[in-house]
Amino acid sequence: MTSTPAARFPWGGLLALAVASFLSISGEMLPTGLLPEMGRDLGVSEASVGLLVSVFAFTVVFTSPVLTHFTSRIPRHRLLVGLISVIALGAAGTAFAPTYGWMVAARVLGGLAHGVFWAIAGAYAAHLVPKAQVGRALAVSSSGGTLAFVLGVPLGTALGQAVGWRVAFGILAILMVIGAVLVWRLLPDVGSGADDAEAFRREGSEAMTGATPVGPGALATGAIPIIRDGKAPRELPDASVLGVVLSCIVTGVFMIGHYSLYTYVAPFLERSSGLSSSSLSIALFAYGIAGAVGLLLVGVALGKRPALAIPIFMALVAVTVIGLLVFEGRPVPSFVVFVILGVTFGALPPLLQTRLLQVAPARIRDIANSFYTSSFNAGIGAGALIGGFVLSGAGLGALPRLYIVIAVVMLVVFVVSDRVLARRDARRRAARRAERAARAARGPR
Repeated sequence: MTSTPAARFPWGGLLALAVASFLSISGEMLPTGLLPEMGRDLGVSEASVGLLVSVFAFTVVFTSPVLTHFTSRIPRHRLLVGLISVIALGAAGTAFAPTYGWMVAARVLGGLAHGVFWAIAGAYAAHLVPKAQVGRALAVSSSGGTLAFVLGVPLGTALGQAVGWRVAFGILAILMVIGAVLVWRLLPDVGSGADDAEAFRREGSEAMTGATPVGPGALATGAIPIIRDGKAPRELPDASVLGVVLSCIVTGVFMIGHYSLYTYVAPFLERSSGLSSSSLSIALFAYGIAGAVGLLLVGVALGKRPALAIPIFMALVAVTVIGLLVFEGRPVPSFVVFVILGVTFGALPPLLQTRLLQVAPARIRDIANSFYTSSFNAGIGAGALIGGFVLSGAGLGALPRLYIVIAVVMLVVFVVSDRVLARRDARRRAARRAERAARAARGPR
C-alpha cells in the first residue's frame, strides 16, 4: 500500500471501518448473552451453543493467514466490502439456521471473513494517513471493537430476549450490509492488492533478514556474540524474542481462563449469582462500561509500567472471581463484583499487548503483534471449548474455579519469566560491552 496523505483527516472512512469492526465483534460474541434462548430453541445444551464461539475463533486462527495470502492480489477496498458482506451472510445464516449443524456452518463462514477483515483493516487505516497520524487513525478505526463489548453484546442480548435471538441476528445481518455500503462509499481506496502484497513481502523480507540492525553488534538473527578468552564467539539468543513467545503464551492461556467463564456468563449469572434474565443485559452493559474504564486506566497511567501493572491486575482478577464464588446466590453483590471484574480484566489485554510491543525487537514488531492476535483468538476459542466440557461435566460452579487456577498460574509464570528475561537482557548488554571492548582492543584493521 502507499500512504495517501490528505489535507483533511479521513474521518468518514475511518468511522466506516469502526462501524464494521463494531458489528463484526458483536456478531462474534453475541451468542454469549443468548445461550439459554438459543439452546432451548435448537434443542441442544448451553455448552454446545458456547462452542459456536470456539468454532468462530478457531476458524479465524487457522484460516486467516492462508486466506490473507490468497486474497493479497484483490484490491483492498473491494476486498473489505466483500468481507463485510460475507460476515453479514454468516449472521443471516445463523438467524435462519434450521439445525445446530447449519448454524455451525454459518459461524464458520463468518469466521473465514472475520479473520481476513481484521488482518487488513488495521493496515488499511494506517495507510490512509501520514505516519504522524497513524496512531490517531488506528484509535478511531479500532474503537468499534471496544464499543462492541460496551454496547453491541448487551444491546444484542436485550434485543434477543425481547424479540427472539433469530431476529437479533437478522437485524445484525442487515446492519452489516449497511456497514458494507458505508465502507464502499466513505472509505478511500489505497491502491491495488498486488502492489500492496509486493510491498509487504519486500518489507517483511528486510525485517526477517535483519536488514535494520537493532544496535551495535547485532546479527541477522538478533543474537549477540559472547567473547570468551579469544575463542570463537557463541551466540546468546535474543531475550526479547523469547519475551514475545512468553507474552503470547501468557496471553493465550489467560484468555482460556477468562472465556471459559465469560462464554457461559448468561447461565452463570442467572443460576449461580441469582440475577434475573431481565437483568442480564444490564449486567453485560455495566460490564462493558467497566471494561472501557479499565482500558482508559491503561491509556492514562498503567500503560507506562505494564511489567508492574500486569501481575497486579492478574491478582485482582483472581480475587474478583473468588468474590463471585463468595457471593453466590446474592444478586446485588454478585452484580457489583461482576462489574469490578470488567474493570480488572478490561485493563489486561492492552497491558499485555503493550508489554509485548515493548519487548519485541523493532524488526519483528508487526509479526509479534500478529502472533498476539492469534494467541488471543486461540484463547477465546479454547476457553469456550474447555468451558463447555467443564460445564457438561462438573457444572457451572467449576467455571470460576478453573478461571482462578489459570489466573494464579499465569501470574506466577509472568513474574518468574519477567525476572528471567531481565537477567538474560543484562547478560546481553554485558556481552555487547565485552564485544565492543574486544573490538577496541584489536584496533582498526
